[in-house]
Amino acid sequence: MLNKKTVDDIQVKGKKVLVRCDFNVPMKDGKITDENRIVAALPTIRKLIREGGRVILCSHLGKPKNGPEAKFSLAPVAVRLSELLGQDVVFADDDNVVGENAKAAVAAMKDGDVVLLQNTRFRKEETKNEDALSQELASLCDGIFVNDAFGAAHRAHCSTVGVTKYVDTAAVGYLMEKELAFLGNAVDDPVRPFVAILGGAKVADKLNVISNLLEKCDTLIIGGGMAYTFLKAKGYEIGQSLLDETKIEYCRNMMDKAAELGKKLLLPVDTVVTDSFPDPIDAEIAIDVVDSSRIPADKMGMDIGPKTVELFSDAIKNAKTVVWNGPMGVFENPILAKGTKAIAAALAETDATTIIGGGDSAAAVNQLGYGDKMSHISTGGGASLEFLEGKELPGVAAVDDKD
Repeated sequence: MLNKKTVDDIQVKGKKVLVRCDFNVPMKDGKITDENRIVAALPTIRKLIREGGRVILCSHLGKPKNGPEAKFSLAPVAVRLSELLGQDVVFADDDNVVGENAKAAVAAMKDGDVVLLQNTRFRKEETKNEDALSQELASLCDGIFVNDAFGAAHRAHCSTVGVTKYVDTAAVGYLMEKELAFLGNAVDDPVRPFVAILGGAKVADKLNVISNLLEKCDTLIIGGGMAYTFLKAKGYEIGQSLLDETKIEYCRNMMDKAAELGKKLLLPVDTVVTDSFPDPIDAEIAIDVVDSSRIPADKMGMDIGPKTVELFSDAIKNAKTVVWNGPMGVFENPILAKGTKAIAAALAETDATTIIGGGDSAAAVNQLGYGDKMSHISTGGGASLEFLEGKELPGVAAVDDKD
């Protein structure tokens, strides 16, 4: 846990506590379409309410480019939070985040009350980590800050890092603690065999993750769009499949590194191919299965094939710890989701500790109905990737140490 103070180390009775949550949830037509991140924040919020804290919540939502935008308002989150907590959550709808409504709502708080501030990214200072907003946020609380936003822990923003300079105590919440425990143990002290599975579209997104995990894991599985650059590096024909020509040499180096370290690096041995990318994404599409070393020149790889599913599943069956980040194919299309679904099923059936590294892999596991079978599903795709790279997360580093 990196020896950080947690909510169990602080006294909040009668005190105003500023809590950074990750309420960056997907929305459609003003409705929340996936509330997992809101639900994940509830244990910390309930703990602070139960102990008589006056709970001031803040979060970002989306990427507003020109200041306040109605579609990025946290108002729907306040409504859903009220329902989940079974009590009123006062929404301070100031476009400048720390405005008159926020100040009045906070001044009127009693023990156990909850106030939610407007989207922190409505202020341009937020992403620049400028002191003015950090001080304003800190001024609302009684010197106590709790960071429970793992999904934003890799960003040095006012509400994750800057505010810690202006409070007396900064601690992590239960969600952050859980994320760090699962990911930290997997990377630094895994029960072996330790299998890491990386998928998704681009090698470039996971350069340092691949290199770092090769030093930690026993078996590294590469699937998804990034696998084709590795296959090209082996001298295979990959047709029209996704390719990052600038990373071919890197892929060769990683395969050499695996051999030097005595680690297994598994690549697809057969591939599901199509004539073109499905448009729309869920369209019916004709497929073939071919050997991964001989993808036809006019075809593109879209998913792992049945022999690869068996190869990867066997590695998972023998594992004691598995970390998975990135789907095996274009899982948004039912016809091209079989590989991803098979890997999710293999993870659901194993007795190993299974950790899903957020982002598309988390979405895939939940969409395919395997979410409750996983040991842990991270709420932060980018943060979990940077953690797996071995990077220090600014939002964690800024929190007080226990000692």
